[in-house]
Amino acid sequence: MTVDTAPVATTQQETSHEASRRVRVIRRLRRNPLAVISFSVLVLALLVAVLAPWLAPYAPEQTDFANTFSPPGTAGHLLGTDDLGRDVLSRIILGTRASLQVGLLAVATAMLIGVPLGLASGYVQAFDSVISRFTDLLLAFPFLILAVGLAAIRGASLGNAAVAIGIAQIPGITRVVRSDTLRLKSLDFVAASVVDGAGDLWVLTRHILPNATSVILVQATVAIPSAILGEAVLSFLGLGIQPPAPSLGTMLATAQQFAARAPWAAVLPGVTIMVLALAFNVFGDSLRDALDPKGSRE
Repeated sequence: MTVDTAPVATTQQETSHEASRRVRVIRRLRRNPLAVISFSVLVLALLVAVLAPWLAPYAPEQTDFANTFSPPGTAGHLLGTDDLGRDVLSRIILGTRASLQVGLLAVATAMLIGVPLGLASGYVQAFDSVISRFTDLLLAFPFLILAVGLAAIRGASLGNAAVAIGIAQIPGITRVVRSDTLRLKSLDFVAASVVDGAGDLWVLTRHILPNATSVILVQATVAIPSAILGEAVLSFLGLGIQPPAPSLGTMLATAQQFAARAPWAAVLPGVTIMVLALAFNVFGDSLRDALDPKGSRE
C-alpha cells in the first residue's frame, strides 16, 4: 500500500513559504523608522485604553467647582481642568479608550459584511452586478453624511455610533476586496484548483481569501482612523457618545465656547485625535509597502 505524500509536502512548502514571508515583512517594518514610531504610538495608545480606569488620576465625571479652568500643572491637574473643573487628562485617557473602541468595532462590522460581499462579487459573476449596484448606492452618499444619518436614525450611543460608521465603511472595503478577488481569480493556481475539481467555496476559503489577507489587513489599518474621526464628528454633533461619558468629540464641542479662556481644553483632545489618526495612517502605509511583493529584496 502506497501513501501519497504530495499533499503533505505541498502543505509544508506553503507553510514554510508563508513563515518566511512573515519574517521578511517584519524585517522591512523594523527597518522603517516611521513604521517603528507609529507602531510604538499605537501600542502605547492601546495600553492606555486597556488600563484607562487605573491610569486616570480622577474619575472623568468628577467635578471641582473651586478649580474650574485651571491651567495645566496647577491644582493637582497635569493637563488642567475644564469649565466644570473636570480633569482634562482623565477625560482624554477615557476618551481615547472610547475612540479606539468605536474604531475597532466599526471596522470589525465593516469587515464582517464587506469582505464576504467583496469575495462573492469578485468571484461569482451572477452576484457582481447586484452587489456592485448596492455599493454604488452607498457610495453616492459621503462617508460622514451616511454615518450621521444612520446614527440619527438609530439613536446616540457608543454602540450605535460604531454600527453607523461600520455600515458607512462597507462599500469601500467591498470594492477593495472585489478588486483583489478578480486579480487572484485570474492566476494559474486558482485555475489549477478549479480544474482539479475544487468547489467555489473551497477555492474562496483556501486560496483566494488567504492570499487577499494582506490587502484586507492594510485596508483595516487605514479604515480605523476614518472611524475614529467619524466618532469624533458624531460626538461633536451630539449623535455619538453622550455626556457625562468622556469622548474626544464631546470634549471639543464643550470646549469650543471657552477656547479663548481655556485653550488647553480644546487643543489637547484635538491633538490626541490627530496623533491617533496619523499613527494608524502611517503604519498602514508602512505595512502596505512591506507587504508589496515588488518591494526591495532581502
